[in-house]
Amino acid sequence: MNSAAATDATPGLAACCAVGNAVLHGLLVPDHLEERFYIGVLFAVGSVVMLAVAVGLVTLKRPMVAWLTGVIVSLGMIVGFLLSRTVGLPGGYYEPGWEPPYGPLSLIVEGLFVLAFLAWMGERPMPQAVPKPSVTADSARTAPGR
Repeated sequence: MNSAAATDATPGLAACCAVGNAVLHGLLVPDHLEERFYIGVLFAVGSVVMLAVAVGLVTLKRPMVAWLTGVIVSLGMIVGFLLSRTVGLPGGYYEPGWEPPYGPLSLIVEGLFVLAFLAWMGERPMPQAVPKPSVTADSARTAPGR
């Protein structure tokens, strides 16, 4: 696979990860609304945002805002997952396990989204510096008196 094909496939992979993330968290919303309301709301908002990110990745000509939003949400969810299983979250919210299959699957799609972003950034052509005008013999200044 050449780099052009990788660049073309990367937004599609990321969009699939975003949809997977939204579905996984969407399935957990009802239970978490009962257990800790604010966690359920965060899952619902995160799911809606990631669906919007998926749409943005496949429809926008310049999807940087979709990429950045998706990376921020994905990293936030990874950090929230890790904190909820180590030091806990506000309101005494602590999860003792990985909550299979949702926990590991969520970490996979969130991590893949971030990796897809990094691959996409690495494959993008860098903007070229503005070239300096070339100096030709006709346009070169000659020193006065010569």
